[in-house]
Amino acid sequence: MTNTLRAWKSRAVSVAAVALLTLAPTAVSATAAHADVSGTICQSALPSEADDTLSLIAQGGPFPYSQDGVVFQNREGVLPSESYGYYHEYTVITPGASTRGTRRIITGEGDQEDYYTSDHYATFNLIDFTC
Repeated sequence: MTNTLRAWKSRAVSVAAVALLTLAPTAVSATAAHADVSGTICQSALPSEADDTLSLIAQGGPFPYSQDGVVFQNREGVLPSESYGYYHEYTVITPGASTRGTRRIITGEGDQEDYYTSDHYATFNLIDFTC
């Protein structure tokens, strides 16, 4: 099993474990404290297609687009600076769009380090899986 697939499976277990915990809604990971990230967004506030994408990530695919899972290079510098290969991007399908649209989930190597952007990398919110 590859390290990436191991990470996806680990993330799926972590998501399930967090869902079982009762945490204060204001609990935010240290990653969210980075000034470059707009803030957090509750998983329950994401479009349903984002949940579909998160499920596919946890399962290791298959993904709807060949670009899903590629390294996200953070060229915009909005996310915290990390080494090449730290982040990966996945499409959040936009119903009715003839292209991939502007919505993405970017995963980091850190535990529960998943970001959502609805505006094609202009802003990011750390996904809070506790609400």
